[in-house]
Amino acid sequence: MKEINVWTPNLKMMVEKLDQRSNDLIRRKIAQLLVVRASGHEADSEREYPEWELSNFELQRLLAKGVGGVILVGGNAFELQHRCRSLQQWSSSPKELLLCADVEEGIGQRFSGGTWLLPQMALARIFSKDPKKALLLAERYGKCIGSQARKCGLNWVLAPVCDVNNNPSNPVINVRSLGEHPTTVATLACAVQRGLAAEKVLSCAKHFPGHGDTELDSHLDLPVLNHELERLKSCELIPFIEIMKAGVDAVMTGHLVLKKLDEKYPSTLSKVVLKNLLRDQLKFDRLIVTDALIMQAISNSYGSSEAAVLAFEAGADLILMPENAEEAIDAIFQALQSGRLPIERLEHSIRRRKEALRKRKVNLPEKISTSYAVYTETLQSEDDRALVHEIAKASLEARHRNSLDGKADGLNLIRVDSLMSSNILDKYSPAILLPERFGYKTFISHRLGILPWLDESDSPLDLQRFGKKPFLLQLFFRGNPFAGNNYLYEPWKLIIKQLQDSGLLDALIVYGSPYIWEDFLSILDPSIPTAYSPGQVPEAQYIALRTLFKVDKHKEQFSFRGFDAFTD
Repeated sequence: MKEINVWTPNLKMMVEKLDQRSNDLIRRKIAQLLVVRASGHEADSEREYPEWELSNFELQRLLAKGVGGVILVGGNAFELQHRCRSLQQWSSSPKELLLCADVEEGIGQRFSGGTWLLPQMALARIFSKDPKKALLLAERYGKCIGSQARKCGLNWVLAPVCDVNNNPSNPVINVRSLGEHPTTVATLACAVQRGLAAEKVLSCAKHFPGHGDTELDSHLDLPVLNHELERLKSCELIPFIEIMKAGVDAVMTGHLVLKKLDEKYPSTLSKVVLKNLLRDQLKFDRLIVTDALIMQAISNSYGSSEAAVLAFEAGADLILMPENAEEAIDAIFQALQSGRLPIERLEHSIRRRKEALRKRKVNLPEKISTSYAVYTETLQSEDDRALVHEIAKASLEARHRNSLDGKADGLNLIRVDSLMSSNILDKYSPAILLPERFGYKTFISHRLGILPWLDESDSPLDLQRFGKKPFLLQLFFRGNPFAGNNYLYEPWKLIIKQLQDSGLLDALIVYGSPYIWEDFLSILDPSIPTAYSPGQVPEAQYIALRTLFKVDKHKEQFSFRGFDAFTD
């Protein structure tokens, strides 16, 4: 009997169309798992980091193709609300679009007009003195961030930081951590989580399995640790385990190599860390998101396509900031097509994403504010404003309070990381205005060697240049991404000793790193008025200065740009 060929051209075309539709559907599902970076500003010309932030044309194109997440930075809170609405309108699935930001310290950390809280380390300092108060403040901390994020249109907050900062030389976690002790970090992180959950925004614990004991910044290089699993279980993993029990919605990976667990791959790309440890042993079945894949800890060794596939293969659900979004989609698609990755992996990640969105539904209000003034007034509650003051006051450490009368010929020497990108110091800052009202003339140093009166000698400050006048030293130090440990080589310890020996140090204030503060205390004359604040925001500056200077609180009220200073 003659065999009948049923494979007609029309049937073949139909099968090819079905295959193409199936492939398109798979690609769109992969795209949902990508989170790309955008500016909070509306106009392309206003992008602050154009090498990382996609243009509006690219954003529209990728969101129409199904890209499912955007991380935003820059601009003000009013712009952010409108920006989130625009991104939803460009998206092929507007109600399922993840809109997130790194607002660990409040909306104001990234978007002016919102509340900028003190860093998480401030809560740890309070906890050491008054645990009950610290827990109440931590929950309000989470509620403040969640409430303002929701009002701006964000549905996902990349916080809290759960790293145990047990290495004082850590250049990037530092004051972002909730402390040096795992139980303290765990207790406070769970309180912040309760506050975020109450506002129905998604949360994210980071950076698994713990970035606190590193001496390298993973934005610049790949840290390597030799910790055994038992060590991790007794320290680094404790906060993650507790916050997972408390219902955190996602866990972000850390870009670091744990040689005793996986000699080859950093945690973000390691099956041993993500699948075996986080999924199987710790039983975490919610979202795993990578830290940004453009960070040099990853990009120095892995291409855009390879990094995305390895991260997904290791167990990550969401791919944050791949170097090239379309290359990442193509590479994961090819890995699924070739059988390297089972299609079930994709479906599991899509399921987790949907479950997270169902749990925390945040949609922009129907009516978008058209007035910046009205919007910023309603964004921050009175409780939000009071919270900054309460944390700043409770975390302050000071010696010889109300001891400074001011000097008509005094000098106010301020150290900051940079004047080019400083968001904590300008001509309206309390660190400048308040000392000037007491007669101090301001000088600013940023980085070693920028100004000619700093050198590497045993007496680095040229006192003759200043006429041997008394100094108020205000030093701003904190771990910052991309800054590394450069500040360790600046001569401020020598300067403190030099001024003390010359009888010219009126007072010292340190803002930020407690480790630098404690190091300076070791050589500081106990008779010198001193203050330390974990925060650098205007309210922290004001409270520190007001504590040392003889300010009549009943008569004196300072107003600075961005806030009216509270009085007690």
